[in-house]
Amino acid sequence: MENFFQLKKHGTNVKTEVMAGFTTFLTMVYIVIVNPAILSSAGVPFDQVFMATIIATIVGTLYMAIFAKYPIAIAPGMGMNAYFASVVATHGVSYQVVLGAVFLAGLLFIILTFTPFREMLIRAIPNSLKFGITSGIGLFIAFIGLRMAGIVVPNPETLVTFGNLHDPITLLTIFGLFLTLVLMARNVKGALFFGMVITAIVGIFVGLLQFDGVVSTPPTPVFFDMDIAGVFTFGLYTVVISFLLVTIFDTTGTMIGVAEQAGFLKDGKFPRAKPALMLMH
Repeated sequence: MENFFQLKKHGTNVKTEVMAGFTTFLTMVYIVIVNPAILSSAGVPFDQVFMATIIATIVGTLYMAIFAKYPIAIAPGMGMNAYFASVVATHGVSYQVVLGAVFLAGLLFIILTFTPFREMLIRAIPNSLKFGITSGIGLFIAFIGLRMAGIVVPNPETLVTFGNLHDPITLLTIFGLFLTLVLMARNVKGALFFGMVITAIVGIFVGLLQFDGVVSTPPTPVFFDMDIAGVFTFGLYTVVISFLLVTIFDTTGTMIGVAEQAGFLKDGKFPRAKPALMLMH
């Protein structure tokens, strides 16, 4: 494994990567529930989105590891799912038609990936914007976490406001946040991992987290029904282009942000960019 992934060359080892893997899993696993929850509001069956999210994550991450040889986990991201639900609601079409639009946008995305366009885009983005993209992605994810924890809540006048800081879930989140910050300040390796695990254990003991079981039979995966013809019937050309543009800049920005933080960018260039970027759609 060390030779295949050239761990020593990159200044790491199996123990570090395993710890990083667990940390990444705990950081990203929320999408397994949140993605189906958002798309089910548009009529897509929850169980099928649940399985599709897991399968896409496994396949994408394995491809990234084996072919691109980057320690980057791939999973469906936030933003596109909310836009998907809004298209269904605002255009008055079925989710099958919008799935057809997503499929067409994905095809165009893959075609562009086989051209120099995306690599040229990475080289063309100035460093200041690369740092800005990284910060923006981090703030967006942090905001989602604060919203789900109840630390911030919607407000019609100021858009957001402080939530109920006496709520047990919110207090547990604040405890976990400060614990993690303390561990990071003390340079504890795996600070994020230990912070999440300890917070989860505390949540179980105080009755805020419950297990209905450890292992269960997953839903049977099925293929989604897509109505590609409906895209042309309803003239959803702008929707296809919107999906394509958002995907290009969102995924490129995410990849740049992750690569910048991990030190993968070499003189502003991203080695092995084509196989890595082909997955990011």
